[in-house]
Amino acid sequence: MSVESSKPKASLLQSMGLGGTAAMFAVNFTHPIETVKTRMQVSGLGIGSTCSSLMADEGVLAFWKGLPFAYGRELSYTSIKLGAYAPVRDAMEPLTEYMPAFLVKFLAGAATGGVGSVVGNPFDVMKTLAQTNKDKSVGLGSLVTNMIRDQGAAGFYRGVGANVGRACVLNATKMGIYDMAKGAVTEATGWERKDVRTAASSSFVAGFFMTCTVSPFDNIRTRLMNQPTDAKLYDGLVDCFVKTVKSDGVASLWRGFIPIWARFAPQATLQLLTIEALYGHFGFKSI
Repeated sequence: MSVESSKPKASLLQSMGLGGTAAMFAVNFTHPIETVKTRMQVSGLGIGSTCSSLMADEGVLAFWKGLPFAYGRELSYTSIKLGAYAPVRDAMEPLTEYMPAFLVKFLAGAATGGVGSVVGNPFDVMKTLAQTNKDKSVGLGSLVTNMIRDQGAAGFYRGVGANVGRACVLNATKMGIYDMAKGAVTEATGWERKDVRTAASSSFVAGFFMTCTVSPFDNIRTRLMNQPTDAKLYDGLVDCFVKTVKSDGVASLWRGFIPIWARFAPQATLQLLTIEALYGHFGFKSI
């Protein structure tokens, strides 16, 4: 029996704690890319124009606008979608008698992603509004007060349908592809599953496929969440999708593909490498 296979598995709460910690660390480095991506989706400008205008008009710190809300999002949404994946996948293992193992992995990823997105949606809404705000940064208290005043508590769940769909597709792709890629890399190279090279190469592959499947959901989610607190531009997910395609074309659903990939690839790599390192540090079995 190998040393890795003899290690205990982290419990659900332990794994969620480690997942949230890994996500909090990674977001410090990827938040500027997320800000550029969000601005591109709203304005329709290219990467160069978005970055130059952001720097010239608002300064370098503007790339980190909404970071406190991003921390809240990672501690809620990502702690579930990333940290809960392995325990949920293991709990669903009996389903492999009725369906292929890779489908169980995708199902576990979709389940944890969907639940996490519902919990973290309020932070997502606040983060999006903060990132797209071109004026002086608005504090947490002011944003929350304005939202409650104009739309009530329901305002924090604007775009939740698109967010749940995005999260299910994203996490099913991310964790499913990552899990399968680790197996393929291990067989092809002889590296162990816990090897940093295995985790890094597998997470990079997962990042690319995440971008392909998630971009349309990401664009619709951004439009829904970026509606002013005192106005409603879309009547839900389907209405936003129809209006977006009608006004900007089908290709607009993949607007910001490069910055989305530029964020997903390093973010997935940082998150997965960090949580694997934390699993190892505390003596738990890797994903």
